[in-house]
Amino acid sequence: MERPLWMLCPLLLLALGTQAPTASAWGGPPLWPLPVSVQVSLSALHLDPGNFYIRHGPNSTAGPSCSLLQEAFRRYYEYIFGFHKWHHHPAKFQDGTQLQQLLVSVVLESECDAFPSLDSDESYSLIVKEPLALLKANKVWGALRGLETFSQLVYQDSYGTFTINESTITDYPRFPHRGILIDTSRHYLPVKTILRTLDAMAFNKFNVLHWHIVDDQSFPYQSVTFPQLSDKGSYSFSHVYTPNDVRMVIEYARMRGIRVIPEFDTPGHTQSWGKGQKDLLTPCHKDPTQQNSFGPINPVLNTTYSFLTKFFKEISKVFPDKYVHLGGDEVEYWCWASNPDIEKFMKEKGFGRDFKQLECFYTHKLLDIIASTNKSSIVWQEVFDIGAKLQPGTVVQVWKEDMYNKEVSQITDAGFPVILSAPWYLDVISYGQDWRTYYQVEPLNFPASQQQKNLLIGGEACLWGEYVDATNLTPRLWPRASAVGERLWSQKNVRSMSGAYDRLTRHRCRMVRRGIAAEPLFTGYCENENKI
Repeated sequence: MERPLWMLCPLLLLALGTQAPTASAWGGPPLWPLPVSVQVSLSALHLDPGNFYIRHGPNSTAGPSCSLLQEAFRRYYEYIFGFHKWHHHPAKFQDGTQLQQLLVSVVLESECDAFPSLDSDESYSLIVKEPLALLKANKVWGALRGLETFSQLVYQDSYGTFTINESTITDYPRFPHRGILIDTSRHYLPVKTILRTLDAMAFNKFNVLHWHIVDDQSFPYQSVTFPQLSDKGSYSFSHVYTPNDVRMVIEYARMRGIRVIPEFDTPGHTQSWGKGQKDLLTPCHKDPTQQNSFGPINPVLNTTYSFLTKFFKEISKVFPDKYVHLGGDEVEYWCWASNPDIEKFMKEKGFGRDFKQLECFYTHKLLDIIASTNKSSIVWQEVFDIGAKLQPGTVVQVWKEDMYNKEVSQITDAGFPVILSAPWYLDVISYGQDWRTYYQVEPLNFPASQQQKNLLIGGEACLWGEYVDATNLTPRLWPRASAVGERLWSQKNVRSMSGAYDRLTRHRCRMVRRGIAAEPLFTGYCENENKI
């Protein structure tokens, strides 16, 4: 029997509980992201698609009534065996030692009917040994990650026989927040495109969909409380996300252990809001380019905060995650400066001409509104930079590439959690393999105490939508975002570019096989490329 190249290496034995394997020491199956510790032997087991089962293990707290795992079992069976249906001939089953079952046990309270959170336990252990494999996890979230790893261990030999090697894996993520940002305002993304993105995120062990749902250009979120926002602010009535659409995305994500965090960016980036909500935006009296224009949200009117209270009360009920992203970036002050009512208000408040104080005034009231809904806030770094009084636990997202390590150091020194995005703006493209640049980032490479470094909760790969729609979202995201996924999941010492390239090229082909139109990293072909 012909063996895959990695099996021609000596026995791969990496002790459990020790450091993660560096890619230079790695010659095993194309696992992505690389687990914390791995043992892979040359002992091969065969899987017969007609006689292999994924089942709940003994004493598991998640039984057959756990629809999340039942659906995952079905899904991963298809990922493992579905491809042989597309071959010109059916997969063969060779005589030999057989793996008959994968037993999945959740050992603590399963959280089967819950939503994932920042504190979700995604750890798992996996032992593959004849005649069965055993996957153990504390919670269902770890079971989902372990199922993905198991599926990546299975390969077909030259005879078409499904094969897996006896293995022992222990794994858990380095950072709890591993996100992908999508932008559905600049270009509307159909729901099926968002769902496909969630599939690909699960293949790469991402666990947060940052949904930048509205912006200046359009307001596709259909509010029940204020339906006029999307009626007048969306591109058309067909370019909206109905309540059913939003519920579908949230549940589809939950079934894959992915949180959905909505972003409603204010007080800037709100031109589309003003089309459906009268008197929300500031009238600009000295527009240098045109007349009768409007600027950021008007922060001096009581009606502004009455609207925001009702709107975010709805958002807090629609989106189950603990966090709401409030934006706060790129607020242009010239319109506020041109408005005599705002000038009068600032004088009364003693703000003088310091519009940062006015923005802080607005931000403080908005943070109070969010807190009243029992939610916590995420804001872009400008909110911290202007000196806004943030509530304890407010998460600051760092996006400006210039001296971002210094920014992270300052924010964590002030005691606030940080999400890092600055080095991972995937809408900035270049010819060739720019994934390498993303991969070489070290998130904790900023001057700080260990206590500060513990406040960096993770990062996000951002794909803004000015030049991205359903036609190019997937190939622009993948496998470039995969590099960010491994950097946020795997241990710090997983650094080798040659090892990463070898695994990522094969992982990219695996994603293509699963229906993800990930762009190529090399000149050549995947055996399954006709799937797309």
